[in-house]
Amino acid sequence: MLLAQGGPSPVQLVTWIVIGILVLVGMTFAVMFAAYFKLWLRGFVTGARISPPALVFMKLRKVNPHVIVDTKIWSVQAGLPSVQTSALEAHYLAGGNVQRVVRALIAAHRANIELDWDTAAAIDLAGRNIIEAVQTSVDPKVIDCPDVRRHGRSTLDGVARDGIQLKARARVTVRTNLSQLVGGATEDTIIARVGEGIVSAIGSSVSHKSVLANPMLIAQAVMAKGLDSQTAYEIVSIDIADIDVGDNVGARLQADQAEADVRVARARAEQRRAEAVAREQQMQALTQENRAKVVLAEAEIPKAMADAYRQGSLRAMNGHAE
Repeated sequence: MLLAQGGPSPVQLVTWIVIGILVLVGMTFAVMFAAYFKLWLRGFVTGARISPPALVFMKLRKVNPHVIVDTKIWSVQAGLPSVQTSALEAHYLAGGNVQRVVRALIAAHRANIELDWDTAAAIDLAGRNIIEAVQTSVDPKVIDCPDVRRHGRSTLDGVARDGIQLKARARVTVRTNLSQLVGGATEDTIIARVGEGIVSAIGSSVSHKSVLANPMLIAQAVMAKGLDSQTAYEIVSIDIADIDVGDNVGARLQADQAEADVRVARARAEQRRAEAVAREQQMQALTQENRAKVVLAEAEIPKAMADAYRQGSLRAMNGHAE
């Protein structure tokens, strides 16, 4: 009948095309599933529960199925609260390190540290090492203050009220503050704040002897200031590792002031001497001026006498003028 009509009908042609497409898609999925069968089976027996189509779609979205399945298995076996497969894929596509985030969540879960997926993923995407942050939260680390490798100084120098300089070194024990790790200040801020607090505490001490007798006064004063505010760390303790006596800055300043006063006095004396010499020179010049005036006046006497002779108001008598 088909031959009599000259070929298949349009409905039959469309049906065959649809069937062909479905067969082709089915074969494609079958081939791809066969490639990931062992991976699916491993996830199935470990409780990861990732369906075969999900594995195929991961490949199509350019997500590494092995990474997602492995991290899903880790989270399930570690007893973590449910971590959605879609969240793992989204973090992978965003450029995050899925394995590192899951490991950090497992470590935090084992240590009873509150850390959820969103916070851990945000920390990882921010470029911070989330595993190191969790380890530091579990096992606090010690920061030298000052840090010679960073700032080139070995001591923090402060001057007590009695003028004696003290050179101190401190060790700051910190643990990670996971809630402020994104956007929080780093170790350099902790070192700077602790250094400023120690110098300020030494400067407010009445005597250097009291500081030497009880260095913990400095640590207590610094701890009371809340220096870990808005930082990625929480200060556990501040310990004064070493403290030495430096220069007598007060005496040196007094000596420098006395020397300055001497120089000022010498300058004023020299000014007075110069003024006296100038006054003497001025008086000598005035004396010479007056002498010149006397000479000029004496020179006028013969002239006046000559004029008097000519006018007849002056006559010579016995050799004398009258």
